[in-house]
Amino acid sequence: MRTIICLICLAFLVSGCALFDSSRRMEKTADQLAADGASAFMNEKYRAAITEYTDLKDWYPFSRYAILAELKIADAHFQLKEYDQAIAAYDQFERMHPRNEAVPYVINQIGLCWFNQMDTVDRDITPAKNAMAQFKRLMEQFPDSEYAQEAPERIQACIDKIAGHELYVAKFYMKTGQYHAGLKRLEYIVEFYPGTEQSETALNLIPECAALAEDTEKE
Repeated sequence: MRTIICLICLAFLVSGCALFDSSRRMEKTADQLAADGASAFMNEKYRAAITEYTDLKDWYPFSRYAILAELKIADAHFQLKEYDQAIAAYDQFERMHPRNEAVPYVINQIGLCWFNQMDTVDRDITPAKNAMAQFKRLMEQFPDSEYAQEAPERIQACIDKIAGHELYVAKFYMKTGQYHAGLKRLEYIVEFYPGTEQSETALNLIPECAALAEDTEKE
């Protein structure tokens, strides 16, 4: 008997949820959801914007606003500094709409997601490497895009960050008496990051590091 009662209650609960979802679904048209999403985004209520645009995308997947909703969801995550979610949303947009006119913008945004996560030179430089890869891709695929104009400057910032990390590691090796490893790092910087401040510093350190490495061999 208890089992029957539980099943009846469950049935009412499920049907109630369905009715609630259905009524909620009928509350707003695609136009209204698009307008409310835009209003929320404009007023920097990004969490609310995500809700409105997600409903728009899910409830009206074939509306003229659906593609815009996908993009604005990614933008809202970006504004909230939820970069992992933003990258995932931008990636999905590009995969689903590879020929959309917004693709250059999307690639730039993915690059900025990584760029904004760059930390000090003693930390992981994966964000710098990933950002540089995206900005290079933007320049290669869409060289005439307005978003490609700032890419060279950002690429240089990424290079400086990566070279700075390499120099940090080289100096660490020198401080800890690992002169051969330090020398290799310094030579790597000079070879792969010419023209940077880090390269100049590395050039100045190489003679000292090489001499110390030679001395350790004599001991």
